[in-house]
Amino acid sequence: MAEYTGENRIILRGEVAAPPAFSHRNHGVDYYAVTLRVPRLSGAEDMLNLITADPDPTLWRPDQWVQTEGEVRSYNNRTGVGSRLVITVLVRTAQSVPPGEGENRLTLSGALCKLPVRRRTPLGREICDLLLAVNRPYGRADYLPCIAWGSLAMLCGSMGVGDRLRLEGRLQSRQYRKVVDGQDTIRTAYEVSVMNLLPPPEAEE
Repeated sequence: MAEYTGENRIILRGEVAAPPAFSHRNHGVDYYAVTLRVPRLSGAEDMLNLITADPDPTLWRPDQWVQTEGEVRSYNNRTGVGSRLVITVLVRTAQSVPPGEGENRLTLSGALCKLPVRRRTPLGREICDLLLAVNRPYGRADYLPCIAWGSLAMLCGSMGVGDRLRLEGRLQSRQYRKVVDGQDTIRTAYEVSVMNLLPPPEAEE
């Protein structure tokens, strides 16, 4: 049986918040970090971390609107500073676009690698926290935290470790407070907000 590779595709449209800064080098290629401000219909906005191999200053200048397509990636932060699980978007294509509404569309398929955790908000709304492992080629995987609400939370909460899940959603940022060494600090978490469940992927023969 061939290795099953998960689906991982995100389309973003938003405003560049800061010019690219060197991130790292991999296989002789320099990669740069860019922050993209993606407005929501609610008026809130997501501040998302992008990684690109194209640092074109005319494309990635602050206040420029761009549309990108790529993949959501995760890695473990071993420095001990900030969140342990770091979520970024690896840009495959990008182009400048006129200012307008934000876009944040993500399709993922993978397998649950932890038991879903169901809980309720203080107002009684059902929530389910998930950790989805999305396989890449060559034995690697991205581990992406997801959150589902309402009836979707109830469906996801009935699943088990190893069950495959395919979903549509968006990558969102969320600020929270954490006390570190007695100091109250504000940190940012990234998670996938589940909008729809799609038919399960078929295993590749």
